Amino acid sequence: MSLTVGRVARLAGVTVRTLHHYDEIGLLSPSERTRAGYRRYTDADLERLQQVLFYRELGFGLEEITAILDDPGSDEMTHLRRQRELLMARVDRLRDMVAAVEVAMEARTMNITLTPEERFEVFGGFRPERYEAEVQRRWGGTREYAESRRRVASYTKDDWLRLRDEAALITEDLVAAMKAGLPADGEAVMELAERHREHISRWFYECTPAIHRCLGELYVGDVRFTETLESAASGLAAYLREAIEANADRQEGA
Repeated sequence: MSLTVGRVARLAGVTVRTLHHYDEIGLLSPSERTRAGYRRYTDADLERLQQVLFYRELGFGLEEITAILDDPGSDEMTHLRRQRELLMARVDRLRDMVAAVEVAMEARTMNITLTPEERFEVFGGFRPERYEAEVQRRWGGTREYAESRRRVASYTKDDWLRLRDEAALITEDLVAAMKAGLPADGEAVMELAERHREHISRWFYECTPAIHRCLGELYVGDVRFTETLESAASGLAAYLREAIEANADRQEGA
């Protein structure tokens, strides 16, 4: 059974003129013709058209599509595997685009006044805006949340870079102390915990010893925080939590 060019055009959502063009350039020539010379498309022709439309949708030029389809080393499974790879790449790209749009929307909520290039330079692949909805739900009614929003709204790229570098140095010192075998409740490591608390107070909100304790629990109780700390050194989350507890006891007993 074969179909006319008009019927194929309607099924495929293309114009008759497009099918004529494909025939003229040798991309898709119908396998049959009537005695009057009218084109007739077979099932095999329709399969090839499906491949043409797929590759065209992904942005391939007609010459590229012709070369792909006429490759003697390619069979149907080869095309299906290639198509799956291309589709997965497109899915990943679309996810990245959606994430970028969400970041832009959420950045307005969090008031981070950085350009996209500056945000990438400061945060790399991490996007603090993605967690803003959760942060607002959990702490949106607190004085600390309001204070943090007020402060970060005015930060420049240089401010964020200083903040980032200061935090990284604290993490490096904690890792060094842990690898050196210093006890988490010892004086030296408690001082590192105090630096950590002061860092938060300096850049975001007044971090009391009680609030710091809550953060320590968050570091071991929320896998996202744990994984971030553990990426620096295995066991760092629990080590920091213990140091925070010891330092809070010291501060509250002072």
